[in-house]
Amino acid sequence: MEEIVVDIFDIIGPVMVGPSSSHTADAVRIGYIAGKLMGEPVAEARILLYGSFLATGKGHGTRKALVAGILGMKPDDTRIPESFEIAKKNGINVEFGESTLREAHPNTAQILLTSVNGNKLEVVGESLGGSRINIAQIDGISTNFSGDYPTLVVHNMDQPGHVAEVTSMLAHKSVNIASMQLYRASRGGNSVMVLECDQEVPEEGVNWLRHAEGVTKVTYLGME
Repeated sequence: MEEIVVDIFDIIGPVMVGPSSSHTADAVRIGYIAGKLMGEPVAEARILLYGSFLATGKGHGTRKALVAGILGMKPDDTRIPESFEIAKKNGINVEFGESTLREAHPNTAQILLTSVNGNKLEVVGESLGGSRINIAQIDGISTNFSGDYPTLVVHNMDQPGHVAEVTSMLAHKSVNIASMQLYRASRGGNSVMVLECDQEVPEEGVNWLRHAEGVTKVTYLGME
């Protein structure tokens, strides 16, 4: 007899605050990952909504959920309904608008963050439902990862040797690569490496990459 395995989330869904897993819990996760990838306190957040997020998100609390995630809250945080007030209290300017993305997933948020140090980050996140999300773009370059693993995102010039530098650093730090994806805007132009790892990447390794020749930006999503 074939054994049938059913995930508990397929039955009861994720633990969350809010009426919808796709429009509330997943929106919190998208905002949370954007905030973690920023890696610095946020001063401004411009959030552009697309599709169902734009049409019905207000009633489902999507806007408050996205802001709550950017503030570092998880889907079960009871403060999610007060996220606007908390952001204002922390001096974070939040604006909403309509995304001009084309042929995006129906539940998509385009998040543009500016840190207190003036650094900028753009993240496009998609809610797939059932507490599953996809980070589809970072700074205008296509990506594809869930945020379920420690994830290293390296922006660099499309030149030989950068992949070897990154993988050698991870090997030296005893970090195993679960998956690696390579993207580039054009030959010889800007490119992005997305590496999902089985272990946390030590801070000194991330900082070493930031100073490597040809690397323009490094963002890291840790699970701890």
